[in-house]
Amino acid sequence: MYHELELAGRAICQPEIGYARYVLPLASFRAEMEWLKRSGMRGLNVTQTLAFPAERAVCITFDDGCETDLIAAAPVLREFGFEGTFYVTAGRLGTPGYLGKEQLRELDSEGFEVGCHSMTHAYLSDLGETKLKREIVEAKDRIEQILNHPIKHFSCPGGRYNSRAIEVARGAGFETVANSEFRANTAATDRYALGRIAMLRDQSMREFGEICRGRGLWKKRLSNSVRQGVRRVLGNENYDRLRARLLRESQR
Repeated sequence: MYHELELAGRAICQPEIGYARYVLPLASFRAEMEWLKRSGMRGLNVTQTLAFPAERAVCITFDDGCETDLIAAAPVLREFGFEGTFYVTAGRLGTPGYLGKEQLRELDSEGFEVGCHSMTHAYLSDLGETKLKREIVEAKDRIEQILNHPIKHFSCPGGRYNSRAIEVARGAGFETVANSEFRANTAATDRYALGRIAMLRDQSMREFGEICRGRGLWKKRLSNSVRQGVRRVLGNENYDRLRARLLRESQR
């Protein structure tokens, strides 16, 4: 799971440290794709991955719908012959730093898979029925109107979701829902609970390789379980506030 890519001389979409730690320099992303190619792995989109081909491969996804999806990530993926799924936040299309409608159509026309990442990037587990439909159903409709064809895949902002959100996504016609659980998926995995692993800017190539091979994921799952427990106790807003403070202090 990738997000925005950092380009020289270009400000990233959000300055907060909690966001910036998910923004990889373009050179780092390219090095990771080069590692995959050199290791005999292919990069696939969600639809291709769920066919579980015999070849060695990983699923590549991007969240948010930043402009760097088109101007930076897509050229690198094409260079290595890889595919990917780009989950876009419908309500951010056309705002500074994010894809415009024509850019989204261009990304789609180049053969890359487009998915939905909600309307406003709200945490789905905090929302009632009406707001869930806006974030999921209306967002899907807006993207489909731009592309003039159905989209099949949804990813949860911040990995936050609950059973109500899943039911709304299912009812909207999405075939899959991806979260941020640290696990590898198999043919037996619930298509509405697909795990993904976030790529971080301070991640080493050794760690990247271990993740792509599916090794040591239990450590990440354990750490994530602790965070989820704290989040349940504090609530999303208080958890994010505490996390931001701890991240700022760690940089001092």
